[in-house]
Amino acid sequence: DKILLHTCCAPCSSAIIECLMQHNITPVIYYCNPNIFPQEEYNIRKDECTRYAQSLGLEIVDADYDHEAWRCQMQEPERGGRCLRCFKSRLLETARYAHEHGFPVITTTLASSRWKSLEQINEAGRYAMTHYPDVTYWEQNWRKGGLMNDAGLDHGLGPGRFDGFGQAGQPVAAHDQDIAYAPLASSAHTWAQKAP
Repeated sequence: DKILLHTCCAPCSSAIIECLMQHNITPVIYYCNPNIFPQEEYNIRKDECTRYAQSLGLEIVDADYDHEAWRCQMQEPERGGRCLRCFKSRLLETARYAHEHGFPVITTTLASSRWKSLEQINEAGRYAMTHYPDVTYWEQNWRKGGLMNDAGLDHGLGPGRFDGFGQAGQPVAAHDQDIAYAPLASSAHTWAQKAP
């Protein structure tokens, strides 16, 4: 099963990746996060994702970091319309890559964060499909259930914690990323049966 998993960081990805693999779905990780600033923080997160992917024998694709182009698309303050525009931009890029490289399905770790609107994320995924109809966006609420796991990815700050800047211009304090993930038994099985 070919699936392209857009990922924001290793802590948010670990339980999702492990759950997919337990259901015989081996994702290719797509790291597309031009919203992360400064670039040093982007590189820290990318390097941790790469290390984690390699430890599992998974392929990771790094989309080009073009924060300036991303920033030009975002003309309003954090939250609301800006978040939706950011999700659309990143998932559209993910769908483009999937289309060009033969991935029939994409999904995203953004849907694991309790701090982000799942409705906006799914809207962005559906928007991406309108541009690439051969690509299916797998709407999965990765928050529900009991699969709590951060695989010890901590940058020295404790389980699943980052320190520094996350989104452009918005410093964030170190915080727990203790997110629950959905059991995939029925969802993954249903998708696998429908997959080409």
